[in-house]
Amino acid sequence: MRERVLIVEDEKDVRDLLRLNLKAAGFDVLEAHNGAEGLALAKSELPSVVILDLMMPEMSGTEVCRALRRNPATSRIPILMLTARSSEVDKVTGFEVGADDYVTKPFSPRELILRVRAVARRQPDQGVPKPAPLRAGAIQLDRNTMTVTIRNKKLTLTSTEFRLMDLLIRRAGTIQSRDALLSEVWGYQANLDTRTVDTHVRRLRDKLGKAGALIETIRGSGYRLGSTAP
Repeated sequence: MRERVLIVEDEKDVRDLLRLNLKAAGFDVLEAHNGAEGLALAKSELPSVVILDLMMPEMSGTEVCRALRRNPATSRIPILMLTARSSEVDKVTGFEVGADDYVTKPFSPRELILRVRAVARRQPDQGVPKPAPLRAGAIQLDRNTMTVTIRNKKLTLTSTEFRLMDLLIRRAGTIQSRDALLSEVWGYQANLDTRTVDTHVRRLRDKLGKAGALIETIRGSGYRLGSTAP
């Protein structure tokens, strides 16, 4: 079954360029010309990936992103934010509201397709047996249900946050460099600003609450999941 990508973009020329390249790459394409229409389509069609413009009239990309993450049916759909704004603050804002990746205009269609494929791979594998739940302190991660709980309280994580937690808990006690995390969680070579990793780790710690103290920053090296319960 071909994966479907939803483009939410108010500029027709950009939508046309994205549609042309995505279809050539083997994706089915859905389109919305504003945020409200995009949100409705995402809820009804449940695409594999959403490409979401940040700056749109009426309903911004950040508002759409927040709404998708709040809805259990769409909370794990990978979101690639697309925008002409390239400052670090704008990137961090995109990640903080739940985006999985961020591409600035003008963009390389080839790079964008690679990023779409990378975020699509972060979705749960279908039909593959999953191992028993993993534990670290008060944290339990269950790949069968794609959930993370703390003392039986379920956390709302994005697909990227889940993959990051999964990797850290499987390799508890060992240091994971930012480059390694970029490669294994995001599917990229080390060609992104490491702020991407730092922002997601900070957001994951916030969601874990007191248990977030288990994720240790190893200065100059990366991150490690400790074994001492908070």
